[in-house]
Amino acid sequence: MTKAGKTTLKAIIFSLLGIIGLIVLVLVGYVIYLSCTFYRIEDNQTLEVTNNQTSQVQLGEEYSLTTYNIGFGAYTHDFSFFMDSGEMLDGTKTQGSGSRAKDKQTVLDNTIGATLEILALDTDFAFFQEVDTNSDRSFHVNQYEMLQNAFEGFSSSFASNFHSGYLFYPITNPHGAVNSGIATFSKYAIEECVRRQFPIDMGFFTKFFDLDRCFEINRLNIANSEKQLVLINLHMSAYDEGGKIRARQLELLNNVLTEEYAKGNYVIAGGDWNHDIANSINTFETEQKVPEWVAQLSASDLPENFSFATSDNAPTCRSTDRPYEKGVNYSIVLDGFIVSNNVTVSTVQNIDTDFEFSDHNPVQLKFSLN
Repeated sequence: MTKAGKTTLKAIIFSLLGIIGLIVLVLVGYVIYLSCTFYRIEDNQTLEVTNNQTSQVQLGEEYSLTTYNIGFGAYTHDFSFFMDSGEMLDGTKTQGSGSRAKDKQTVLDNTIGATLEILALDTDFAFFQEVDTNSDRSFHVNQYEMLQNAFEGFSSSFASNFHSGYLFYPITNPHGAVNSGIATFSKYAIEECVRRQFPIDMGFFTKFFDLDRCFEINRLNIANSEKQLVLINLHMSAYDEGGKIRARQLELLNNVLTEEYAKGNYVIAGGDWNHDIANSINTFETEQKVPEWVAQLSASDLPENFSFATSDNAPTCRSTDRPYEKGVNYSIVLDGFIVSNNVTVSTVQNIDTDFEFSDHNPVQLKFSLN
């Protein structure tokens, strides 16, 4: 090799080493950035109740409570999610691709559509999950503010359960920074609202992409009674291989349910359980295999004096590893309620929107306090 050739080769090697070094430096810097921006909200945080109403619930009256995971406004029928994978009955593998909504108008349209669905039910109480306030994935639409404007005669509270630095994945269309949570609305006065911290997977990389899972405890005074109506809005973990984290979350929740019932309170817990809560694993028509993430809760998992209030008249969640087609995508009941035995359940209905505005359908419970 000539002297000029050797010089050129050295230059190429040094350039490649420089590029590799730069990539390593960027990756290390990014991991440091994620580590510095990661935190968990302290347990037992008292939350602000906005626009608190003055009316109190009454014993013996019938009320309605609706829960709806609105999926940060991204889930049109053609949307699939990058973290989800699955398999068709013929063995074909499927993989979601979307990391953020198509555009801002899609988020606005889906949020308005979801809101109108709940308003049409004339509900007394409403639980919402995956409500974004300032996220790249939803084009910085403040969904909680939109809900507050729509439910103007309601008390409301909000608990953050996803607050991340900029998530630079997928590389071609990053999920970005996220600020999201769960929201509760009530036509009646909320005496106190407390955010409880769920256990989560604290693995070094997992913790950056998982949520700061939590549940909201809303306490409402009852007219002419020393007891309270306790409404618990929750969103349990979805990505939990082996189910160890979800088991710990359920243990904490069961302890809270038991404590509140021991006080003589009326207790309802509801939301997105990320478990099959209606024995619906094989209920609905599909061309897909049962996904690996599916886990089941049964009556034996509940504390004494509590039972499920669910329905299987329609699915409440569809698979997101592919765009939605009715009868093709896997679907299941993950949303619903648990009630104490001093709460009388009149009806439970899954509202079949055909997943028009989210990857979930809403569920409405009608109940009275004994």
